Amino acid sequence: MREFLVEITTTIPAGTSQDEVDRRRAAEAVRAKELAATGNLARLWRPVGELRSIGIWCAADEEELQEKVLGTLPLRPWMTLTVTALESHPNDPGRSAPSA
Repeated sequence: MREFLVEITTTIPAGTSQDEVDRRRAAEAVRAKELAATGNLARLWRPVGELRSIGIWCAADEEELQEKVLGTLPLRPWMTLTVTALESHPNDPGRSAPSA
């Protein structure tokens, strides 16, 4: 699977009931756990003082990421996404060492 840096900003539409917001947020938490279990959601952060998320997401390609991963999030209709495909850097300290 390829890795993608995904920045997510969620904007709740005006006039949306608090019950609808609460229902979607609860469903979002469940779906995030499912995607973590399948390896599609590797890490997720919220910048201090901001209402957006930054995460490392995994999929075969960007089409799969958009349709079968991010597209399944209950809050997706309210999200603005910035997706950046990532590749390994030769100086990455987390990169696996070549076998001898």
